[in-house]
Amino acid sequence: MAKIIVVGGSLGGLLVANLLHRSGHDVQLLEKASQALDARGAGIVTHPPLVDALHRAGVPRDAEMGVRVTERVTLNVSGEVASVIELPQVLTSWGRLYSQLRAALPDARYHTGVELTNVEQANAGVIAHTSRGVFQGELLIASDGLRSTVRQQFAPEIQPCYAGYFAWRGVCDEASLSKRTRDTLFGRFGFGLPDGEQMIGYPVAGAQHSTVVGERRYNFVWYRSAPEAELIELLTDADSNYYPTGIPPHRVNWRKVHQMRHDAQTILAPQFAEIVEKTAQPFLQAIYDVSSTQIAFGRVALMGDASFVARPHVGAGVTKAAADALALVESIAEAGATPAGLERYQDVRLIAGQETVQRGRDLGRYMQAQSTVNGRSEPREVERVMRDTATLWF
Repeated sequence: MAKIIVVGGSLGGLLVANLLHRSGHDVQLLEKASQALDARGAGIVTHPPLVDALHRAGVPRDAEMGVRVTERVTLNVSGEVASVIELPQVLTSWGRLYSQLRAALPDARYHTGVELTNVEQANAGVIAHTSRGVFQGELLIASDGLRSTVRQQFAPEIQPCYAGYFAWRGVCDEASLSKRTRDTLFGRFGFGLPDGEQMIGYPVAGAQHSTVVGERRYNFVWYRSAPEAELIELLTDADSNYYPTGIPPHRVNWRKVHQMRHDAQTILAPQFAEIVEKTAQPFLQAIYDVSSTQIAFGRVALMGDASFVARPHVGAGVTKAAADALALVESIAEAGATPAGLERYQDVRLIAGQETVQRGRDLGRYMQAQSTVNGRSEPREVERVMRDTATLWF
């Protein structure tokens, strides 16, 4: 079997590394962070293709994925239910999936504190030059995220494009919330639709991945428009340090957090405003698009966020990475650990990725164009939002 290098130890990288390892390949996964990543991220919406890929990657079939909800609900500014649709789903957390996938991959295959500098291709293989020396293999799979080092080398013209808005995100302990908020939102995927904005939220596992009632958390994502100049301010801390690639949660300017909490009291349902108020450390996520025109380069391939980044409205970023990982493994099985195998992967996933990015753009435009009447969202419109954001697009 082949020697294959995977760059990036987040969920996408772990998925493809586990799948390749279980197929008999000699896999070496390189992660630049020196510590475990299980504290990163927040909520994740699961879909059947993701659950299938997780099982095939070594997560036991009886493993609990997360918190089950039965329906989606939209609240108006008064906190009253504007619309409800039945839509069973399982909501999980980034940390939970990371822990499960990391446990499935042998420690000898996972290398931390290894930063890639550049990739060199030869007729029979590929060489990864890193901060910890050289790694050699027959293929290199890049799953190194939005600002991929590998994509920058092989397709420097493909750059993240700011969408014109950002998201406040965070998780709040269930136990800290009022009875009204718990009764309204736990067990449901919640929506709030201020003019030109969108608040979504759903329950996820709590500390130590507990799904016991009273020990869970509520994950929220609040999309808000901001021109690029305002985004720069949001990514600048109270000491005037600017973080162009993303500001650490603990460095977000407290004045911006204070203003955000005030705005929540004014334009969101009281239940959502309470969640925002009681979230200890909200963080910022600028929304970007990445749409590649090529994802196979000889013996190098891009996958996950290194190849395409769709706006979170699609609700399937990790599911897309799982589909990429499965396509890679199947293509390598079909055509070998060769450039032909990666070309086959590109044939399967290139158009699907481009269409997913376009789908995210369409949902984003619809979000920014939506409006309410007397603070009350029209039922047909909110049901469309709830259904459209639950539809897989690949």
